[in-house]
Amino acid sequence: MGQSPSSAAIASRRERDQGHRSVNASKTRSIASVSPMVGYSSGTGEDENENRRGEAVTDGIADYISDLPNECLASVFQFLSSADRNRCSLVCRRWLQIEGQSRHRLSLNAESDLFPAIPSLFSRFDSVTKLALKCDRRSESIRDDALVIISQRCPNLTRLKLRACRELTDAGMEAFAKNCKGLKKLSCGSCTFGSKGMNAVLNNCAALEELSVKRLRGITDAAAAEPIGPGVAAASLKTVCLKELYNGQCFGTLILGAKNLKTLKLFRCSGDWDRLFQLMADRVTNMVEVHLERLQISDVGLQAIANYSSLEILHLVKTPECSDIGLVAIADRCKLLRKLHIDGWKANRIGDEGLIAVAKGCPNLLELVLIGVNPTKASLEMLASNCQNLERLALCGSDSVGDPEISCIAAKCVALKKLCIKSCPVSDQGMEALANGCPNLVKVKVKKCKGVTPEGGDWLRRTRVSIAVNLDTGEAELQEASASDGGAQENGIEFPQMPAQIAAAAASASSSTARSSSFKSRLGLLSGRSLVASTLRRWSGGSTSARHG
Repeated sequence: MGQSPSSAAIASRRERDQGHRSVNASKTRSIASVSPMVGYSSGTGEDENENRRGEAVTDGIADYISDLPNECLASVFQFLSSADRNRCSLVCRRWLQIEGQSRHRLSLNAESDLFPAIPSLFSRFDSVTKLALKCDRRSESIRDDALVIISQRCPNLTRLKLRACRELTDAGMEAFAKNCKGLKKLSCGSCTFGSKGMNAVLNNCAALEELSVKRLRGITDAAAAEPIGPGVAAASLKTVCLKELYNGQCFGTLILGAKNLKTLKLFRCSGDWDRLFQLMADRVTNMVEVHLERLQISDVGLQAIANYSSLEILHLVKTPECSDIGLVAIADRCKLLRKLHIDGWKANRIGDEGLIAVAKGCPNLLELVLIGVNPTKASLEMLASNCQNLERLALCGSDSVGDPEISCIAAKCVALKKLCIKSCPVSDQGMEALANGCPNLVKVKVKKCKGVTPEGGDWLRRTRVSIAVNLDTGEAELQEASASDGGAQENGIEFPQMPAQIAAAAASASSSTARSSSFKSRLGLLSGRSLVASTLRRWSGGSTSARHG
């Protein structure tokens, strides 16, 4: 059969294109053996098109990805991990350039030998807006001159994380702040600059929204130190997190001046904080989230916090001076409370009275965590009856929580989805009650409850196949440092040790009997902290606050 004129023309065009591709393919193969980055030029127009055509053909097979516009290819890179992006940058010169220009987040080892490479690094990564500079504590970090060059190369920086950059001074931070006035988030840990450097940031970065400071070494005497803040950042600041500061009171001026502050987190900061919260009551009115851990605060401070009618999240971790009196004040005035975490530290100052007040005053409660608190059936029944939206419940280290209390929870908590029980006198009878109650339950974690047997856990799995049961009935082992997970790791401050560092620490500890006993005692201290932190991080998803850009 004959072909129509149009079909013949199409076939002829295909033959010509195939011949042209074969010629280009032979040219490409002759050069590809020398370099994998063939045929790319940073130019535009006809030269760039020719380069793309040269790259687009491999063994006669068309590579349609090379026909994608640069913008589309950059969008694809945004979905890849940092390691995958690094691999993609090795494909060809074009991909190298696009990957560098589209990368917005960068993490660098900030040791002193980084300095010579800074110009070339930021020539390639010229669109970075989120930068992390981390140095090993045993190494010498970058100095002010390096930070100044970085700030000049990245004027659009919005986030900066500094870790153990001990060579940075107030002068370097001041120069950085003047060059990066659009900074929105600053996190610094184990740095040695002081009040002047921090004030330089607050006075120049009017868009600053989040400030996280841990172990700021440059402020040695809180009484003599220059007050920090509020500066021009006071109007925009929404989150302040202070950790392990002997001089945390220096930030009082900043906290009081931040009129729009919504989240305040204080971890292991020395000093009496009651007075600050009393002063805040009339000045900071939009507070939504408060975290207090190992802090000197009493019921006086809690009564001041109770003035925040918009409060939704409250964490009280190892604050032994807080009692039912303060919790009752919170419950009476903070009607919007959604998440409540209490680590009573076995002080027995918070119990049924405070929890019954929460049940009566906080009907919107979604998440309740009780560690080292001894609620009875009376308070648990009241919570289950009044807090109809309660979805996540954790009971840890409670001597009073047994099978009757679990049976009460199973019968009353109809909305409960996730339950964690740890180190409580619960038995298989409690597991049977869970199997017959809590219709919306999807996950149960039981750990170190000696009365619960593997058979009891298996029976619960078979009876309620829709429930994920995590059962650990082993004897008390060396607890994970999940304690500090609740404070440090949850907010992205601490970084896990490498295996070599762990081995070195173990070898060092075993070299001396005295050091070994000290090491063990420290582990014993840590073992009591935040027993369910890892579980809660998975539960709470994104309440606090980071990914590759």
